[in-house]
Amino acid sequence: MTCYDRRDLGLLLLRLGTGGVLAAHGAQKLFGWFGGAGLEGTGQFMESVGYRPGKLSATMSGLAEWGGGTLLALGLATPAAGAAAAGGMAGACAVHAPNGFFNQEGGYEHPATLGLAATSLALAGPGRLSLDHVLGDRLNRGWMVPAALGVAAAGTAVVVGTRNKRVRQEAQLGGQEPLFEE
Repeated sequence: MTCYDRRDLGLLLLRLGTGGVLAAHGAQKLFGWFGGAGLEGTGQFMESVGYRPGKLSATMSGLAEWGGGTLLALGLATPAAGAAAAGGMAGACAVHAPNGFFNQEGGYEHPATLGLAATSLALAGPGRLSLDHVLGDRLNRGWMVPAALGVAAAGTAVVVGTRNKRVRQEAQLGGQEPLFEE
């Protein structure tokens, strides 16, 4: 086996593992599969952690994970797939960040790892064992990588920034004394 063959096999395994986990997690949100709460339950959870409107947030998050993960596993539209998944994971990191890094404490270790893997795949490309390669890399051009990552970073910054501002404001309001005694 040559180094190039090893690289393609390694990218395939990384795509299948990362994409499979992301797709399953997104399917929990979108369809209620694998013990997930579906859009209604996930929407309520999203509301409770500051992502509003909750059902729309659940849909977008589920699509980023399920769609991005499925496309990563297939090696199709890899720059966009990796960027979408990474954006979704950045949103999850914002929720878990107050709990620290490690997963056993509810931290952001797991979504950060998935987000970094998705970003790495967007940058490295899918390898020859992919649908992108079969299709002549029409959806995997060099210019697409910074474009996809840039759009995802900008969108994620707006969504997470808005959520974080809302959470801070609600925490301040919750901790204030009432203006008038009842």
